[in-house]
Amino acid sequence: MIIAIDGPAASGKSTIARLVAKKMGYDYLDTGAMYRALTWKALSEKVDFSDEKQLANIAKKFKIFFETDPKTLKKKVIVEDKDITKEIRSTKVSSLVSIVSKVPAIRQMLVGEQRAFAKKGNVVVEGRDIGTVVFPQAEVKIFLTATPAERAKRRQQEFLKKGIKIDKTALERKIVERDHIDSTRQSSPLVKAQDAHLVNTDNKTVREVAREVLKYCLKELKER
Repeated sequence: MIIAIDGPAASGKSTIARLVAKKMGYDYLDTGAMYRALTWKALSEKVDFSDEKQLANIAKKFKIFFETDPKTLKKKVIVEDKDITKEIRSTKVSSLVSIVSKVPAIRQMLVGEQRAFAKKGNVVVEGRDIGTVVFPQAEVKIFLTATPAERAKRRQQEFLKKGIKIDKTALERKIVERDHIDSTRQSSPLVKAQDAHLVNTDNKTVREVAREVLKYCLKELKER
């Protein structure tokens, strides 16, 4: 079974996807990490981010690997034998990843890798176009959402845990900008699949959201 979890930035996709995968005994794929890793690669090679051809050329020779912690299901992101798990969560990468992810040629290449990853089945995949483009046939589709203010608060807490102070208002503004870019891009825009279950995560704990998502997954298993 394929479980597709979509949603905007900081809606809780990664955390919930890992928890659900752990509970179900499934594998887990964070597709956003793939785009972030490619953004990091483009930055390291000083690519002009306004040139889609340069970005696409980077993607053609781009190789990414994941190493999974069997207990937490958190994945180390490996590019060119270098662990870049922390680097891809930098503010610089975050500010540029939407530019990379809207390039059609890049999305086409990475979607192929995502589908290859899930061929064996029993996987939780999270991103922004999983239930609509990557796996429209997914047995369970979830769309997580939350207000920009709530998502900015969560993102700020993530940065504070890393010792980074950042203004919440500025974060909220960036999140709104990212939502606009993701939802209006020509290639694979962020939209809720018609048959996806909408889960609002405002004022809910991680466990509460995970239980709600698991309810849909277990219901699907019983009906198969």
